[in-house]
Amino acid sequence: MYGKKRPKQLIWSVIFSLFICISCTEGSNLKSNFHKNVVISGETQGTTYKIIIAEDYSIVNQKSVDSIFLHFDNVLSTYNNSSVISILNRSLNPIIVDDDSGYFRECFSKSQLIFNQTNGYFDPSVFPLVKGWGFMSGIPSPLTQNEVDSILLYVDFTVGNLYDISFKNKDIYFEKNNPKYMMDFNSIAQGLSVDIIDRFLSRKGCFNYYIEVGGEIIVRGKNREGSNWKIGIDTPKENLAKRKIENILQISDKAIATSGNYRNFYFANGEKYVHSLNPKTGFPVNNSLLSVTVVAESCCLADGYATAFMVMGREETLDFIRENSNLNIDVYMLYQDEDGSIKRSMTDGFLKYIF
Repeated sequence: MYGKKRPKQLIWSVIFSLFICISCTEGSNLKSNFHKNVVISGETQGTTYKIIIAEDYSIVNQKSVDSIFLHFDNVLSTYNNSSVISILNRSLNPIIVDDDSGYFRECFSKSQLIFNQTNGYFDPSVFPLVKGWGFMSGIPSPLTQNEVDSILLYVDFTVGNLYDISFKNKDIYFEKNNPKYMMDFNSIAQGLSVDIIDRFLSRKGCFNYYIEVGGEIIVRGKNREGSNWKIGIDTPKENLAKRKIENILQISDKAIATSGNYRNFYFANGEKYVHSLNPKTGFPVNNSLLSVTVVAESCCLADGYATAFMVMGREETLDFIRENSNLNIDVYMLYQDEDGSIKRSMTDGFLKYIF
């Protein structure tokens, strides 16, 4: 999830963190002491971030990290009217936009990859649906079938259908075939920002660290105890006070992302509407899944797949992973059984991470 914070008085539950880091040294914005962690924390993308470097010293500071996040926001935030994505979404004629960081190109390329691999269950062009259903404004806005059908006419991430795009050097060449066409990378951008900070820390000579942005995580090396990092997975409870740790993962050199429908939803006319939208039907999903946790090589991919799997449902997700074992991803799913109880389902490869 990538965006801005919602006012607390709305009947919405926004995911800030689906994970809790276990055995981490707490800190303010920046701490560095011998035999303690370097901890950098702050706010970005409408949520919080935390970086824990399990080393005695690091040249990384909060100013450099915040600068990266600010640049990232100026490219991919749909809440920033001057961002690259906002400029493209507003365009009515062919346009050339500078992408000097390469963030947009990378996000677009990874999104195309997941879009094709999941047969369109991951689709960044659902932005008009996100707005239509009220998940952008925070105002519940249930749509009729006719309204959904009219919006679906301009939902398709396939290049050449509703838009054309190409990249040359640091420029984006973009043209819409439908003026209402818009893209939204919120379901993958936060994971990409974790990957970008990961690369930054690596370039600065860091080897052992934990990065978390709004619940999307990547861990490298070991923690201060010389062990793999321990990450807790929350139970899918709508009430924050009733949450507890469902399972603890012990993991290193992997990315972790979770998508869930139990915190971002609204009620209208006696019906519950969740934020996961099916790009094929245009409606919020209605399956038994409560949350999906994905372990992958990159946080960008983990984030995108988690979004797709929430739409696909439990059985289709397990089939997808069996048929695409080359992707090297593992999944842990929490779902609601017919009797209302919470059940667990996971891939065989996920077992090795459970502490």
